[in-house]
Amino acid sequence: MNAIEVEHLRKEFKVHKSRSGLVGAFRDLWTRRYTLVRAVDDISFAVKQGEIVGYIGENGAGKSTTIKMLTGILTPTSGRIVVNGMNPHKEREKFVRTIGVVFGQRSQLWWDIAVQESFRLLKKVYRVSDEQYRRHMAEVIDMLEIGPLLDKPVRKLSLGQRMRCELAAALIHNPPLLFLDEPTIGLMCLSNSTSASF
Repeated sequence: MNAIEVEHLRKEFKVHKSRSGLVGAFRDLWTRRYTLVRAVDDISFAVKQGEIVGYIGENGAGKSTTIKMLTGILTPTSGRIVVNGMNPHKEREKFVRTIGVVFGQRSQLWWDIAVQESFRLLKKVYRVSDEQYRRHMAEVIDMLEIGPLLDKPVRKLSLGQRMRCELAAALIHNPPLLFLDEPTIGLMCLSNSTSASF
């Protein structure tokens, strides 16, 4: 069975094209010109359950846009997406409980509170029982070597420490599918054996 099925996926954005000079700026206040930018152009692929897949390409190639569509953050212009047997945009509440997501440039941890308090808040959001949380997170915390970081506020962590905590946060509800967008930012300190065990 496929965990992800994508057929003829396309995403287009309207981008404001500003005119140069002071006169152009005033004209833009009343009449705007737009350019259509195609961020993702007719891609199709499938990922089987249990498969580990890397999605690589140049800057601006549409990788993050594709991941945002696969996770239900963006709605595609056209095409079909099925992830974990669901349409990410139409079954949002049920769907988000089946995925974990780490965006290298965005945090799901609260900046001013201790890491473990962020974890506890996410535990409530995902409705994870105390027993499941204790059992599963003990393993994740040990594997990612973040035990000493749990009482520190997120703002006091280095980038590598924060990214390890972000990964742990994405795994709180033990999702069957994990999306990592720019996952290597700050994660150079994880050994290959640790990374592969996920």
